[in-house]
Amino acid sequence: MRSPTVATVDGLLNLASAWEAIADEVGDQPALAAGGHRTVWAEFDDRAARLAGTMSAHGLGPSSRVALFLFNGTEYPEAQYAAFKVRGVPANVNYRYTGEELAYILQNADAEAIVYDHDLEDRVAAIRGSCPDLKLAIRVGGDPTETPDWAVDYEVAAAADPMPRIERSGSDLWFLYTGGTTGMPKAVMWDHTNLLGTMEATFRPYKVPVPSTPAEAADTARRIADAGTEIRQLCAAPLMHGTSGIPGLATLSHGGMLATLASRNFDADELWQMVADERITMVTMVGDAFGRPMVEALDRAAAEGRPHDLSSLRLLLSSGVMFSAPVKEALLAHHPCTIVDALGSSEGTGMASQVISGSARKAGKKETTARFGLGPHTKVFTEDGREVVPGSGERGRIALGWPLPVGYHKDPVKTEEAFPMVAGRRWSIPGDWATVEAEGRITLLGRGSACINTGGEKVFPEEVEEALKELADVTDCNVVGIDDDRWGQAVTAVVELAPDSTADEVALRDALRGPLAGYKVPKLIVFVDRLQRSPNGKSDYRWAKQLVVDALG
Repeated sequence: MRSPTVATVDGLLNLASAWEAIADEVGDQPALAAGGHRTVWAEFDDRAARLAGTMSAHGLGPSSRVALFLFNGTEYPEAQYAAFKVRGVPANVNYRYTGEELAYILQNADAEAIVYDHDLEDRVAAIRGSCPDLKLAIRVGGDPTETPDWAVDYEVAAAADPMPRIERSGSDLWFLYTGGTTGMPKAVMWDHTNLLGTMEATFRPYKVPVPSTPAEAADTARRIADAGTEIRQLCAAPLMHGTSGIPGLATLSHGGMLATLASRNFDADELWQMVADERITMVTMVGDAFGRPMVEALDRAAAEGRPHDLSSLRLLLSSGVMFSAPVKEALLAHHPCTIVDALGSSEGTGMASQVISGSARKAGKKETTARFGLGPHTKVFTEDGREVVPGSGERGRIALGWPLPVGYHKDPVKTEEAFPMVAGRRWSIPGDWATVEAEGRITLLGRGSACINTGGEKVFPEEVEEALKELADVTDCNVVGIDDDRWGQAVTAVVELAPDSTADEVALRDALRGPLAGYKVPKLIVFVDRLQRSPNGKSDYRWAKQLVVDALG
């Protein structure tokens, strides 16, 4: 029998307490979907409570770190919810990590538990001896009889006695490890109060504030369910990354449903079929890396006379990388939904966005890649702390004033750098540079840490990449700086050509001389059959740079 919802310790809402109230109110509504199976809210809550019972029996409690070393699937949100229930701290772990990288994350997080996929077991077995804080390992999938003696089978853990509901705090934490593109991954520490703050824009369409009590969360979920306007989010991007992970928390906090694809490698045909089968309303994705295959799948289906049913789809939400205007246009040509290209990071969401809808497209409205409207809590500051004047052409760093994470785990120096005091208050300034146009919108230049210094000039890779991707001959690309005796660094592009393209270096460079200043045009272009990207669609600059170095000998 389910125990009643319990008040919070400090009067600040905790996500687990909100979700328990939602489960009590709309228990028959779908919460999770994967592989043709739906889990309703009552079952979602029960399984998480039983997993929490296993965690509690192994000594986990307030502040215990729970590493999630998982692919997308229902186990990810269930294990995360269970960690919240014990007042633990879920910590995402990239499923590509091996050896030292995996050990580093578990040691840095002080992980007391790990929930891992059975296909990743060899990696966990190899490093668990170097992680003395580990008390519990839960194995997902595979043959239960092959579970090692140092682990617990997931379904066994999910069949334990449910943990009774407890008081919790809005100050409990959620760890979001960065991708480590500029060094070792860092855990951004979000408390539940500020996580709820990131959801402000998602509650606005329902004309209700972000809930501040379990009762308010339950009431909002009931009203949304009765109106039939619940969010059904398909996580095309991995839940281990903020692109799907943060919106996923919001979807559940509305009493909505999270859906995941069965394939571990992105399959656009599977995505569109699931949109139809599960009446998906929102897809979370990562720019062109997902958008181009999605367009190609729609084109194929239309050409073969079997168009997908997209009637339920209201929103495509992209974040993490630039999303080119031609790909957005192609998607809207198939279905007149709304596309939100969100600018944010692990250190802050809602910094800026570009929104374009099917109706705007019909009215002839065009958007430019990398042009964004600032969020209500966002400004652009120069390095000396002045706010950039619109239309001045001056470059500045994008700064978010609210909501803000606590900081980086175990890294006070980087915390002070990324969350400095400017103009008398604390801001999140991850390092993205932009100019502010006369009408108030911004043009994103790119991340300062990736900036290429060539002949005394600064070149942002993203600007060159977007110019290349506007060309019909280019499917995908990365731009990096390579050490050069003459220029300091030479702007270098790694390019995947479009099918049947015969373009060479000279043709591409000539095509770029109009859109780009001469010093931004790549000095060298290396062609590849397929560009490598990380699982969340982001650029793998380390791979691109090493490929160029190897090509140069």
